[in-house]
Amino acid sequence: MNNGRYTPKPEDKFTFGLWTVGNRGADPFGTQVREKKSPVELVELLAEVGAYGVNFHDNDLVPIDATASEREAIVKDFKKACDDNGIKVPMATVNLFYEPVFRDGAFTANDARVRAYAVQKTMRAMDLGAEFDAETFVLWGGREGVETDACRRTDEAIKRFRECLNYLCEYNAAQNYGYQFALEAKPNEPRADIYFPTTGAYLAFIETLEHKEMVGVNPEVAHEQMPGLSMMHAVAQAWEAGKLFHIDLNDQYPGRYDQDLRFGSVSPKQSFWLVKFLEDVGYSGMRHFDAHAYRTEDYEGVKEFARGCMRTYLIFKDKAERWNNHEEIRSILAEIEETNKDNKVGKFSPEGSQNLLAAEFDRVEMASKGLKYERLDQLTMEVLLGVD
Repeated sequence: MNNGRYTPKPEDKFTFGLWTVGNRGADPFGTQVREKKSPVELVELLAEVGAYGVNFHDNDLVPIDATASEREAIVKDFKKACDDNGIKVPMATVNLFYEPVFRDGAFTANDARVRAYAVQKTMRAMDLGAEFDAETFVLWGGREGVETDACRRTDEAIKRFRECLNYLCEYNAAQNYGYQFALEAKPNEPRADIYFPTTGAYLAFIETLEHKEMVGVNPEVAHEQMPGLSMMHAVAQAWEAGKLFHIDLNDQYPGRYDQDLRFGSVSPKQSFWLVKFLEDVGYSGMRHFDAHAYRTEDYEGVKEFARGCMRTYLIFKDKAERWNNHEEIRSILAEIEETNKDNKVGKFSPEGSQNLLAAEFDRVEMASKGLKYERLDQLTMEVLLGVD
């Protein structure tokens, strides 16, 4: 019995997007299989399964062609639903990928009018999120890329993207919204190539911004694993840089289209290392599940999908604690740490560099001892498989 260990609590900060539990199961080969639910109904669903919060794109909540009075009524009803159900809105984002106007990109489009419209739409989405006290604003450049590089020089596209980000940071400051912008990378799809394909690419780009302190990243499991990269490594790099502002949890078979599968359902070992890292370093942000239920499911199945995402995270959290306290694992880690005690490099100084040049190293002796990584990995598997 888990005695409620795997039941979500508010302090777990589990969130879902309206577009996740509200996904109707359409794909490029088939239409929707689930009826449409209103944002209010989706908030009620999330409260039923024990989620902490709900996130939204601007047009998930307010249709793009809504009138001012329709917008006001929608926002009022949604606020009431969130309040009545104890659901927070920690993050908002903007849809700059669905409408035909963004077929050549949003912030990087060749048409200056499209770029201006994209910035305007983002500002209005920021206004909407601020009405719900959202603290993070995610930007996914789903159309910021190409099918053919004949259409524009890539460096010009990067300059355009920077110009728009700088403008939005200024708007953020002028409105006193206090948003942290979180940039979300993806290697491809829906464009053949997207300009910022990895979290590392965004981390480098952020350093060129006028208000880099406002901007971090939102790594997503599926987007890192599509090309076979390590999500945990991307997250660790972002954390070490002080730029892990948000995170998207799901799962993904490498080398496939973007699948957005239930968290931990495909790659349990990689998911375990990710959860362990987040818990070990004390990440205090939202745990956002950007995933979809199978097309086979009705809304009872969607609830099982949402419960499964949260339960799996908590199981891995429990496994991480077991791993950290495992006697043999701790013994092997202590041996590893023993080799790290006498740091031969340290901070540079002229005297220290001469000492390092004069030092003698026995490379044969250093290479002669097994490092016990096979045993360490086997013990990891046994913890995950429940035989520790």
